Amino acid sequence: MRKPGRLAAALAAALLVAACGCGRAASPAEAASGSAPSSRAEQKSSVPASRAPVSQKLPAASSAAQADPAVLDDAVFVGDSVTLKLKNYVTLRRRADSSFFGRAKFLVAGNMGSGNALAPLGENSIHPPYNGKKALLEDSAAQMGAKKIFLMLGVNDIAPYGAARAAANLEKLCLRFLEKRPDARIILQSATPMLKSKQLKKLNNESISQYNGRLREICRKRGWDYLDVASVLAGKDGALKPEYCSDPESLGLHFTDEACRIWIRYILTHIKT
Repeated sequence: MRKPGRLAAALAAALLVAACGCGRAASPAEAASGSAPSSRAEQKSSVPASRAPVSQKLPAASSAAQADPAVLDDAVFVGDSVTLKLKNYVTLRRRADSSFFGRAKFLVAGNMGSGNALAPLGENSIHPPYNGKKALLEDSAAQMGAKKIFLMLGVNDIAPYGAARAAANLEKLCLRFLEKRPDARIILQSATPMLKSKQLKKLNNESISQYNGRLREICRKRGWDYLDVASVLAGKDGALKPEYCSDPESLGLHFTDEACRIWIRYILTHIKT
């Protein structure tokens, strides 16, 4: 009969071999990238000690789970010609898939800004029609039954008003939406950048960044949501990436279909559900 001491030693050795031979389970982020370390030693050497565990960090936009587009069934997107491009892209995609981007609706007009949206209705006012009749944005959204109101305005406001006043105008417009729909969620989207070569004296990437900073402050103060759409469309220099620009020979700020695809993905991976 084998002595107890030898049996314990054999069991301990077997357990040690098993522990060394088994790899750890890959984290969600590593599984998505296919680059999980092959050993604990590799993991320790490649991850700084100050880095938070993967489970405590938000996933990157490229690997984050997307919300069901149905979350946008009660949403309305308010914007200028930049959002008009998104509307046209969504409309085209819905020809093949009627559920694309949920049932989100749009209130858009070229040259729309929060400044002229606050102006009274008139023959020459810039207010998009709803059901064939021109109306104030907040009235149209109320008729649509909007519970989520996404706003991207600013490109047409920064030059005439400056970043601070343009942001204040947008805040005032949002409050008018809430007067009509007190239960609605306000979701401000950052104004998006321009090509580096198309900077203007008053409208440029620096003034757009200042404006977006004001929007963040407003959202913190009011408890509204803020979506930094600009962050996924800009390069390291803060300018719109050329491959996302559809009008490089003119304004240098409108989008390609690919930019719209990235914009939609960003919304669906960052919206609070």
